[in-house]
Amino acid sequence: MDNKPVDKIDFKKFQGKWYSLTSIPTALDKKWRKTIENYTLKHNRFDVFTTYYKIGNPEEQSIKSKLFFYADKPDGDMKAQFLWPFKISYFVLELPDDYSYVVIGHQDKKYLFIMSRKPTIDKSLMAAIIERCRKSGYDVDKLVSQEHN
Repeated sequence: MDNKPVDKIDFKKFQGKWYSLTSIPTALDKKWRKTIENYTLKHNRFDVFTTYYKIGNPEEQSIKSKLFFYADKPDGDMKAQFLWPFKISYFVLELPDDYSYVVIGHQDKKYLFIMSRKPTIDKSLMAAIIERCRKSGYDVDKLVSQEHN
């Protein structure tokens, strides 16, 4: 796997619920666990509704964000926006034909998210994905489990 976004995505298939399984988190989400993202397709973006539990707080939290895609770029080269006007790199690095999981990276390899349609993924598949990310230059020792049980 190269650190390049995938060329084509069926955005209708991509929308829906994703369980964040493990990540090299951003400053915003480093204390989040059991994170679930719901993507709703709009004209040129996804509206994203994220639920999570913050470490030490038993109450579910939520945040809304946007995920933009562009006609002049590969479909997987997106930008996430949590706070206007700031946007961060969001590269869809790996997405199988059945859209059962997705690997999200960053242009500078700072962040990494492995998400699935279910709260768990086959252990051998997860190990293979992590190994591909390691070979692409991501510091997989920084991966944090989202603790979906």
